[in-house]
Amino acid sequence: MITKKTIAAAAMALLASLSFSQAAQAGPRLDKIMETKVIRVGTPGDYRPFAIKTDGGFSGHDIDVIEAMAKELGVKIEYVQTSWPNLMKDIQADRFDVAVGGITRNVARIRQIEMLPGYAPFGKVALVRSADKAQFATPQDLNKATVRVIKNPGGTNEAYVLENLKAAQVSTHDKNAEIPALIAEGKGDVMITETYEALVYSKADPRLHAAFMDAPLTPKSYLGFMLPKDDTDYTRVMGFAWGQVDSRGALKQAADKWLK
Repeated sequence: MITKKTIAAAAMALLASLSFSQAAQAGPRLDKIMETKVIRVGTPGDYRPFAIKTDGGFSGHDIDVIEAMAKELGVKIEYVQTSWPNLMKDIQADRFDVAVGGITRNVARIRQIEMLPGYAPFGKVALVRSADKAQFATPQDLNKATVRVIKNPGGTNEAYVLENLKAAQVSTHDKNAEIPALIAEGKGDVMITETYEALVYSKADPRLHAAFMDAPLTPKSYLGFMLPKDDTDYTRVMGFAWGQVDSRGALKQAADKWLK
């Protein structure tokens, strides 16, 4: 005799079976990477000291770390050039398997993709000319009609500018790595960036000053590597690889080399 309890139990068993089957078949990304022995790494490649593209290829903190992770996985890296405006769209379109290069961890991103553990705590600061640093003593000094701000499109730096510097003269330059030179040459007054990038450029060019380093414009945030949200096994294995290279000192070595 078939009872309601029997029907309910059968339905639950069927749902469990379907869920298990879907989980077992979901996400071929990890299998493909292991079979081809290639992991595709996307990066804008324009953000020192995390990832910068030169004639010799890509270099920086994140490049050292992802190279160590690839070695742990036993695969080679295929770099894919992307841009800040297209970063999310490209990873969701399966143009690459992981994105690196100084990417801020935030709710807007984590809602759409996965991210590995945070590293390199930072805050937003301003890159200005050394000769003009006395003019930018407070955050309010940045938000004046006489101040020329140059921003790079597509990232959290642009979001900060659009939200907080509405009174300033704001222009856009597509190549992030070229903006510091524009500020140094007097073609703009302010570049909003993060702690580490500001340090790199102010150390390299005495014409530039990193303002608000002791009291950043924003609360502390962290950077992270982005992963597609389509394969839980891939996310788990990448998290394990991150932990392995961390435990073996690769993260500290990269930080000592690039962030100090």
